[in-house]
Amino acid sequence: MQVTDVPDPRIEQPTDVVVRITSTGLCGSDLHLYDPLTPFMTPGDVVGHEPMGVVEDVGADVRTLKRGDRVVVPFNVACGTCWMCGQGLQSQCETTQNRDQGTGASLFGYSKLYGQVPGGQAEALRVPFGDTLPIKVPDGPPDERFLYLSDVLPTAWQAVQYADVPDGGSLLVLGAGPIGDMASRIALRRGLQVIVVDPVAERLARVAARGATTLDLDIEDVAATVRELTGGRGTDAAIDAVGLEAHGSRFAEMTQKAMRLMPKAVQAVVQQKAGVDRLYALELAIDAVRRGGTVSVSGVYGGAADPMNLFQIFDKQLTLRMGQANVRRWSDEILALLDQDDDVFGVEDFATHRLPLEQAPEAYRAFRDKEDGMVKTVFRP
Repeated sequence: MQVTDVPDPRIEQPTDVVVRITSTGLCGSDLHLYDPLTPFMTPGDVVGHEPMGVVEDVGADVRTLKRGDRVVVPFNVACGTCWMCGQGLQSQCETTQNRDQGTGASLFGYSKLYGQVPGGQAEALRVPFGDTLPIKVPDGPPDERFLYLSDVLPTAWQAVQYADVPDGGSLLVLGAGPIGDMASRIALRRGLQVIVVDPVAERLARVAARGATTLDLDIEDVAATVRELTGGRGTDAAIDAVGLEAHGSRFAEMTQKAMRLMPKAVQAVVQQKAGVDRLYALELAIDAVRRGGTVSVSGVYGGAADPMNLFQIFDKQLTLRMGQANVRRWSDEILALLDQDDDVFGVEDFATHRLPLEQAPEAYRAFRDKEDGMVKTVFRP
């Protein structure tokens, strides 16, 4: 990762807008590009998919935005008008699907796997579909009141929605990074019993302060303890907010590291045809959830040859729901809550680090290594 000068973005289609970025987040998914998905990166790729800012230029056909409007940019590059978008599946937008890669809608700043669209860890960003994609937000409150509409809030919101926990029920959240932390806040606000698991003490302290029960991954028999806390059954649902780089999957971790010895082109083919993920978090979710429960997966997975215990899933009669968040499906509902006077999700102090964009390379390393209590970083270009 490096910070460098690139040409300014410009209007390319009459439906484009150009946004001057005022804040942009560092996401756990960005770390997957840092490692192990580097084979899909190309020198010069501009990363980042959690930006907001001020509209600086508008295309001739844009009707709903004007220069000076304040907007948040969702990470899905979705047209908002195709059949998939009409179903609330903006992450599968038929206009921007990457059929050559066999993947869904394009994403800002996410390599050739998802369209190689320049991302938002930058001073400015070209945003297509200006009338349907950007989320217009009010002037006045600080950026961080709205910034997480780009990814963190809708991803966590969808994870809780997909978990489908009954009123007053119980939810296990695996991972207390940004998504797991925010998912626990949303679930607690809905009156659920929330149990959060993570190996990092500072992260557990954050969610405990808001009312969640916490378990240390490194010292607890998590599944057994979860059953003890839920009448012997397990939670009604579990959210895997970790994904492909889970702790505890040593064989898969060694396999991923061994792939680094291959040429990048070979790595890419192996990842797409025979790649395996670290499945410990997902396996733990399947084990700890009650029979007839639901496992909601928001953590990113990328392995084409992952071994799954289908007997256990079938025998326990589990429901699995997963996928990239459909940001625009949830954004209006969330924005209505953010517009309230009280900071209902604690977004204004959610970031642990606020840094100039020039410090991005060091921030990537620190975030990967879980140093300095880093949970969420916001860059100021």
